[in-house]
Amino acid sequence: MTKKNLNNLRRKIDAFDQQLVRILNRRASAALTIGKIKNVSRSETYVPAREKAIMNNIARVNRGPLPSSALMAIYREIMSASLALEKNIRVAYMGPKASFSHQAALRRFGKSVGYLPCETIDEVFERVQRKEADYGVVPVENSTEGAVTNTLDCLAENELKICAEIYQPIAHYLLASGTRAGIRRVISNPNVLGQCRKWLRGEMPDVELVEVASTTRAAEMAAKDKHAAAIAGRLAAEVYHLNILNADIQDVSGNMTHFLVIGKSFGNKTGDDKTSILFSVKHQAGSLHRALGSLKKYGLNMTKIESRPSRQKAWEYLFFVDIEGHVQDENVRRAMRDLSKHCQLLTILGSYPKAIEFEKREA
Repeated sequence: MTKKNLNNLRRKIDAFDQQLVRILNRRASAALTIGKIKNVSRSETYVPAREKAIMNNIARVNRGPLPSSALMAIYREIMSASLALEKNIRVAYMGPKASFSHQAALRRFGKSVGYLPCETIDEVFERVQRKEADYGVVPVENSTEGAVTNTLDCLAENELKICAEIYQPIAHYLLASGTRAGIRRVISNPNVLGQCRKWLRGEMPDVELVEVASTTRAAEMAAKDKHAAAIAGRLAAEVYHLNILNADIQDVSGNMTHFLVIGKSFGNKTGDDKTSILFSVKHQAGSLHRALGSLKKYGLNMTKIESRPSRQKAWEYLFFVDIEGHVQDENVRRAMRDLSKHCQLLTILGSYPKAIEFEKREA
């Protein structure tokens, strides 16, 4: 290729860029108008159903050469910028900057909205409840360690609703300011230490394991102590200027954490939704079997069930169940009416779009 041809191609790219800027600003103007309409009607600014429709449409119409994953990443930031124009949205998450919860929040909301770091999962719920944040992002389950019981307890004790979900891939790194030979203690979140249990036992059996609230807190501590190492994500190494001593030290490959977006309400159905419910059954033989029979009766697919002590009476439990479908679906409504006959308590925690399958595969 000659230099003349190269310059011609670059001029074409410059022209395309000018067109893109004009189109993006026209799109932003339309988003501003939508924001004003939402403000008058007091509608939610963040609409997961609309977001999913946009992403699915991008994947459907894309013919390359850009992969759909790249286009989705671009559109995530376009939509993030539009949200920020519509309203000064604040999203609460657990942990300082670069925690896995922060990364999950960025995966859903992009870089243009405001973020509010919190010390604990309880604080995330409190901030949203007190309207100091519009939404919160909390972990609910890890593919290796199972349910995050703190989140389940907070869902049971608050009136907040689940309005979206996020699947975040988890890769753990051993990070330190010094060398591995000088490490005397390894610091991380207890769930993360559990996810790296075999590796630590085999590679660093004599070090002290120190539990802290978040992986980012661990990175902060390791940055100040040459004899300490943190287990955290790669982003933490960049933010806190730590050396990567070992990569991908989690015991199980494909480790992933399921996060929930919590807010004051949930949206309308998309046709590809999930509903989360909480219930307790009457203290009678076969009561749980009869309750779950209501789901089968109306053809609902149960994708998850977890139990937690009720905290009201010894040996009584709350059941957290995910089913396919939306509460606006007729079969789901009927199933909930039937289920309520067998329950002392029944709460709809949220109906929300399933995570986009393409995003889950990419994760």
